[in-house]
Amino acid sequence: MRDLHFKDHFWNVDLTSTAGYDCLIQHLNDGKRTCKEIEDFIKARASIEEKYAKELMGLSKKVCGHNEMNLSHLQLAQTMREEARKLEDFRERQKEARKKVEQQMDALHKQRATHLKKTLESKKTYELKCRDKEEAEQNMNRNASTSNAKQQEKLFAKTQQAKQNAEETDKIYMQNVSLFGKIKEDWQKEHIKACEVFEAQEMERINTLRNMLWTHLNQLSQQCVTSDELYEEVRKSLEQCDIQEDIAHFVNLRRTGDKPPAPVLYENFYTGQRPLSTIQMPLSNSR
Repeated sequence: MRDLHFKDHFWNVDLTSTAGYDCLIQHLNDGKRTCKEIEDFIKARASIEEKYAKELMGLSKKVCGHNEMNLSHLQLAQTMREEARKLEDFRERQKEARKKVEQQMDALHKQRATHLKKTLESKKTYELKCRDKEEAEQNMNRNASTSNAKQQEKLFAKTQQAKQNAEETDKIYMQNVSLFGKIKEDWQKEHIKACEVFEAQEMERINTLRNMLWTHLNQLSQQCVTSDELYEEVRKSLEQCDIQEDIAHFVNLRRTGDKPPAPVLYENFYTGQRPLSTIQMPLSNSR
């Protein structure tokens, strides 16, 4: 497909119109707004990653004492903030470059409009003076045979004055047309340059946003890889998990003895004591 360029397709036959230029400015403003939206999105995503990293840090301190995962998210947040800063700098650079072009074009548009108005007014005056000249000539010719010498002299003087006025306004009109032609030529050259600058900026903006979003997605993908690598380390540790070995390790480390307390036996109070001697009861005195 044949390449299309701004400088070939944003003109208008109306000398007072800036429709093509305005359309380009609107498009560039839309692009600038898109840059700002993506910039804000990346900043917001960085804040989320940073908050997540801090919460992971607090959680890891409570549970396992390791912080590799939260560090990776913190690094991702920092990388995102750096990308957002680059986009902000890019947007500001384009804004400043556009500002110079827009100021110059605005001045040319005002100059063109002012001189076009002046040219059209001088044309109107010129046409009016030409009609006055024709009317004076016709009046002099009509009264040539009926007027006396003094009247004819007066009519002739009036005709000559009208002719002089027409010639002067013709000269002014021609000068204004020539000057406006120069102004229009300068404006057209600057319009082409502005179109080229705007097209270059648009190409740069699209390329920058494409590359930045590509980088952003790569960062997210890399974070997934990093997370999975950390998960894999945990999985490898789980593969080494031996339930019986873990139990044996705990037993060997913390054992308190292998003999339970002796049973509590019933002990008869009399069991095991010396047998009591026979107790003889005294006999009663017989009577």
